[in-house]
Amino acid sequence: MDSANLFGSGLRSIHRFLLALLGRYFLAASRQWSIRPVTDHSEISEKLPSPSSQLLISGHSFGPRVEVRFESIHSAFEFSARINPAQAAVVDHLGNSLSYGELDRLSLRLASYLRSQGVGHGSLVGLVVQRSIPQVVAILGVLRSGAAYIPLDGDAITDDTLMGIMDNADPSYILISKGCISRAGILSHPYGCLEDVLDMIDQSQDVYADVSNLRSRRSDTAYIIFTSGTTGKPKGVMVSHSNVVNLLSLAPGNLGIKPGVKVAQLMNVAFDMCAWETLGCLMNGGTLYLRGPHRCDWIKVMKTVDVLIATPSILVPHDPKDFPNIRVVATAGEPCPQSLADKWAMQTIFYNCCGPTEVCASTTMMSMPHTSFQITIVNTMHRHIPNTILSIGKPTPNNNVYILDDYLRPVPVGVVGIMWAGGDGVSKGYLGLDDLTSKRFLADPFRGGYCSNFNRAMYNTGDIGRWRDDGSIDHLGRVDDQVKIKGFRVELDGVGAAMLTCPDVTSACAVLVGDELFGFYAPPSVEIAPVRDVVCRMLPRYSVPSKFISLSSLPLTKNGKINKAELRAIAAQGTSTQTSQTR
Repeated sequence: MDSANLFGSGLRSIHRFLLALLGRYFLAASRQWSIRPVTDHSEISEKLPSPSSQLLISGHSFGPRVEVRFESIHSAFEFSARINPAQAAVVDHLGNSLSYGELDRLSLRLASYLRSQGVGHGSLVGLVVQRSIPQVVAILGVLRSGAAYIPLDGDAITDDTLMGIMDNADPSYILISKGCISRAGILSHPYGCLEDVLDMIDQSQDVYADVSNLRSRRSDTAYIIFTSGTTGKPKGVMVSHSNVVNLLSLAPGNLGIKPGVKVAQLMNVAFDMCAWETLGCLMNGGTLYLRGPHRCDWIKVMKTVDVLIATPSILVPHDPKDFPNIRVVATAGEPCPQSLADKWAMQTIFYNCCGPTEVCASTTMMSMPHTSFQITIVNTMHRHIPNTILSIGKPTPNNNVYILDDYLRPVPVGVVGIMWAGGDGVSKGYLGLDDLTSKRFLADPFRGGYCSNFNRAMYNTGDIGRWRDDGSIDHLGRVDDQVKIKGFRVELDGVGAAMLTCPDVTSACAVLVGDELFGFYAPPSVEIAPVRDVVCRMLPRYSVPSKFISLSSLPLTKNGKINKAELRAIAAQGTSTQTSQTR
């Protein structure tokens, strides 16, 4: 490495070290946000917005105001189908495909059939499915019927979780993939085999119900994503058409997708990033390529497409030089390592994003290109430039991000606070959980005349952040990712970030088992000693893992994030720190 690159690498390591320090010293205050829900709106109105608060907010918090062309997800799809009916809309791993015209006709007939089965405007339809072309038809068919869909992975979901979600959501109808039809026996709601239904309506000349004049409103629920339920029962987040069209029909969230652009569909259907892949492609006229179940199928799709949306953990094993076809990458769902962003940004437009599911995908985007999101997919995006310090970017169009103190007052540039999301990306709240919605979603006192969101709410993301001078945001971890070790509060994200500063470490994660802190990293070719040394230099002694375990790759959840539960299980087995494991 030449001296210039070494100097640059050193600066970035120092920057990450300072961020880790900020996150650590902020723990005591941030813990208050996690246990003190602010629900007294009079308290907010007494303190906000003062002239000084408005000045702080107006500087960085509001994304650009841009008019949204489409009223609903399917109206954007219908526009693409009218313009290019012969173009391929979706292609599976076996080479089967549907054109936009065929997908338009079949999804409209499915909408008609669903209406005949009692599905109406505002109804819910469960999709217990496997990745396939029928899955894509089902999503559009439900939307065009005026209903909202509940996407569930028929291969991965447990019986207890499936029954719990269906009891909670009480759908009017359920469509089940043929490969999962055995799951129907545990359900008490009306259902149909997806493939059989599509075969029937494709061959029939019957008009099941008139849907020609059916129109969805922006405020209507489009789909419901159920959280993993790791801290309790799964919670359903209601995402509106407004949330989705605001992100996916506008730049940068549309990722430059247009007719002729090929988009990968890699993510699990129950993960909101799948909505970005699928709906973002079909709303903008691209061609969606579905991966198959095997690793070779992933590689085949990645070698075919122009646009890739993934978690950082999915990208870690891959060298961008093996995929010269990929032009745009967006990452979200978990923190992106600086080295990973640098590597992919050398070859692609790389976006780093952030946004809780309650904020519909992404509220900030930084064309780094890297992405992370949660409620409306993402609300910030950052286009990354190689060898510059990574951030999560700025608010996306018609979205707002506020960094607030314990009394919901905006903090100055450089001061750490909790990130709240506002604007058109904020979802409708939790299905059937009005009390929780009222605690996490508050009336937005900052929006002024800028927010067109029908519920005028802001959401506590639980993320810790600070503003940079240029209006972008440093993400410093999460309030709920803090543990107590020997009386000291430790941020696990900060420990993982410290391990990632060690040369050649590609992924890292810290977990607590009992009162012992474990540090996992990949690959095993990196010795434990330098990893421990870099953590010791950057963090206080109580934050240094007592055991380090190297793996060939860190295990991932079905949504492509690091599987911390599996890491805790490995740690609980008492694996020797001197033995590299292969997984």
